[in-house]
Amino acid sequence: MLEALSPLAGPVNLGLVLLSAFTSGLSAAVGIGGGTLLILAMAQVMPATALIPVHGMVQLGSNGGRALMTWRYLDRGLLAAFLPGVVLGALAAAWLLVRLPAGVLELCIAAFVLYSCWGPGWPRGLLGRGGTLLAGALTTFLSSLVGATGPLVAAVIKQHFSERLPRVATFAACMTFQHLTKAFVFGVAGFVFHAWLPLMLAMVAAGFLGTWLGLRLLHRLSDRRFDTLFKGGLTLLALRLIWLGAGRLGGA
Repeated sequence: MLEALSPLAGPVNLGLVLLSAFTSGLSAAVGIGGGTLLILAMAQVMPATALIPVHGMVQLGSNGGRALMTWRYLDRGLLAAFLPGVVLGALAAAWLLVRLPAGVLELCIAAFVLYSCWGPGWPRGLLGRGGTLLAGALTTFLSSLVGATGPLVAAVIKQHFSERLPRVATFAACMTFQHLTKAFVFGVAGFVFHAWLPLMLAMVAAGFLGTWLGLRLLHRLSDRRFDTLFKGGLTLLALRLIWLGAGRLGGA
């Protein structure tokens, strides 16, 4: 039965469903990180051509559920400024999207994650309607390349809020619309979604459960020590992707 979920082996499908629940709970409780962790894990077992579209649809469900559960805290003005950029970025991605050589995708994801964890930080001047629109366009375009641009979007959203709930709600809504564009972008590129549909639905359902549990922890979780451990885990997975991507580039 598990084998019917996708072209992957049954135990791998089960592991991805369970991981979807965990990473959705992580994003709900901490506000960021689940999507990046999920794509790093998926990249270890999933074909590169399916990685970003499948991850995007799963994250659409995860972020959509979180946005619905926290809608009362949503900053609608910021979301309205972000959305036109999402549309522009999606159109650019659909026009420019090309097939990358084997290994390049893994190296792009690893570099993005390492910079997000240990780099000097993203520009802090992305305030105001124009900066938010530009951030929406840029991150939506990059999302079609590296998949998990959550840290970049969060860096913009975080500048507008000091409280966690408005940040979590607005971030989830922005990411929902960003991931929604991937159905259009990869549909134009010819990706066949139906082969992966059962797995995506199972991961989305698990993500709803994880989100509900994560939001219950949101007010209780102290994340300073966890943040250090989490960045360390992401770094190890990113280094694994560098090794994997370099091997594929070299034809290993």
